[in-house]
Amino acid sequence: SLSIRLLALALSVTALFTYSSGHGHTYDPYNDKARMIHHGGPMLNGTVKLAIMWYGNCGKEIKNTMRNFIKSLTVPGKAKLQPQVTCWWKVVESYQSMIPDAKPGKSPKIKVKVVKQSGEKTYKHGKVLTLQGHIPELIEHVTKGDTELLPVIVAARDVTIQGICNGKCADHLLTEDPHPRPYIIVGNPETECPGECGWPFFPADMGPKGPVLKPPSGNMAADAMVVAFAGALVDAITNPMNDALYHSNKAKKLGPATVCKGIFGRGAAPGNPGEVLTDPKTGGNFNAYGNNNKKFLLPAIWNPKTKSCWTV
Repeated sequence: SLSIRLLALALSVTALFTYSSGHGHTYDPYNDKARMIHHGGPMLNGTVKLAIMWYGNCGKEIKNTMRNFIKSLTVPGKAKLQPQVTCWWKVVESYQSMIPDAKPGKSPKIKVKVVKQSGEKTYKHGKVLTLQGHIPELIEHVTKGDTELLPVIVAARDVTIQGICNGKCADHLLTEDPHPRPYIIVGNPETECPGECGWPFFPADMGPKGPVLKPPSGNMAADAMVVAFAGALVDAITNPMNDALYHSNKAKKLGPATVCKGIFGRGAAPGNPGEVLTDPKTGGNFNAYGNNNKKFLLPAIWNPKTKSCWTV
């Protein structure tokens, strides 16, 4: 009957969205408990020094929002404003307890700090950046060969980075040098796949059509890039060389943020980000307070205590 066919179509669409939201794996972040395993490799700890390359005209809103988020990881805001970004980061720090021979007790602090920034507004490498050709040159430019730095390449609205939009809006990768090093790329969803990388601040291209949230900063691209960067940063911290903490799925190494994609609050479901807070003055939606009264929407991450996806 027509009703049965329509029901079958709805179920197939939902299944497609759930499948794609997990980057092509069968684990369902909305219902299943992830099995994250430490595979023996190192995690980043202590002070993680970022070297950011702003490629193209990224704009003040994006730069300030991303820098404020990074500062908010370890610099708390007013105590009465809860929950805070620092609470989210403490869960990331707790992953260190999974390292073999880790000392019992409270996990050491991990401080993330921007120590170098560089801009390239002339589009020296064009407007399509390749991972094998252009990205290594940008990494060298911003780090000057300093291997103690974690490079972050951030794209402007008119720049495409290879691999962005294929299920990922930011990514943690390794260079192909004789001595591989981790780095992060962040795409800009203003014009680059807004229906995928701008969600939940932009209507999704695929899957069930749930509520569209209002960005807490007022800038869709800036807040969506924080969501993407936050996930890539967690995966880079916990699995910098692709041999540390990741999901047990052997086909794809899914980190603590990647495995929980699409969840921002309680009650999240395909197409629905879940319950979040609303700023009464601006109408912006968020789930964590940052330093200097800034507000952010943070992605869910895996919680080692409950062995499931968790939000602040």
